[in-house]
Amino acid sequence: MTAHILDGKAFAAKLRTQVATHVARLKADHGIVPGLAVVLVGDDPASQVYVRSKGKMTVEVGMQSFEHRLPDTTSEADLLALIAQLNADPAVHGILVQLPLPAGLNSDLVINTIDPAKDVDGFHISNVGLLGTGQKAMVPCTPLGCLMLLRDHHGSLAGKHAVVIGRSNIVGKPMAQLLLGDSCTVTIAHSRTADLAGLVRQADIVVAAVGRAQMVPGAWIKPGATVIDVGINRIAADDCGTRLVGDVDFDSCATVAGAITPVPGGVGPMTIACLLANTVTACSRANGLAEPEGLTV
Repeated sequence: MTAHILDGKAFAAKLRTQVATHVARLKADHGIVPGLAVVLVGDDPASQVYVRSKGKMTVEVGMQSFEHRLPDTTSEADLLALIAQLNADPAVHGILVQLPLPAGLNSDLVINTIDPAKDVDGFHISNVGLLGTGQKAMVPCTPLGCLMLLRDHHGSLAGKHAVVIGRSNIVGKPMAQLLLGDSCTVTIAHSRTADLAGLVRQADIVVAAVGRAQMVPGAWIKPGATVIDVGINRIAADDCGTRLVGDVDFDSCATVAGAITPVPGGVGPMTIACLLANTVTACSRANGLAEPEGLTV
């Protein structure tokens, strides 16, 4: 068996086109331009790349991009004051504080200071609670992108057994909530799960989000299962350089699975596309307009 490749890059491009269409309609019909504010504290190289990419794509779909780059010496009080300012700015519909924050800044406090209606990362405790109780929430971008890929491939997910490997607040837990919402039977596994391999072999859907390079081998995968690889890990390459791999061993899993996401080019592109989608959703909600179809759960 050779697995069908779930092309997240192509899906994300289609999603960004949808976003751009909704943005154009908001401008033409209501004179509203969705705005996304991204706050970067410090000079982490990976974070700088992410922020540049987010800003570029925000502008490409016709939205306003507001970037706030602060030194790593920024005090917590000053950062919270900036968030309060963005909360009150009617031109800003989405706020994202790039993580990780420098040492000395309380990430939980910072995230929970964002207006939940503008929390396009879906990390605010209010949005976590709303999602967990099946109410309207801002949904974390990476799990949302995974769900979109799964729905596109399977149609209905009802009755399928999904195993989520990883219990982070950013991916694992919200992913499980979304799968439950689509009537999957869901198991959350982690580093202390007994007989992890045996558990994964029972799954129709495997979502790997543990941050350990190539941890899941093909021998763990049920024939025909769908594998969503959230991991992005840099390892040594044969040419003495480095390469990116996921949390599953792609080559061995692809010979067993029915469908699989590649790394890179799978879940990664979906995350930024869903961030843009969340911003349009937040804008529509803030203005009492119907939510744009196809951009959220």
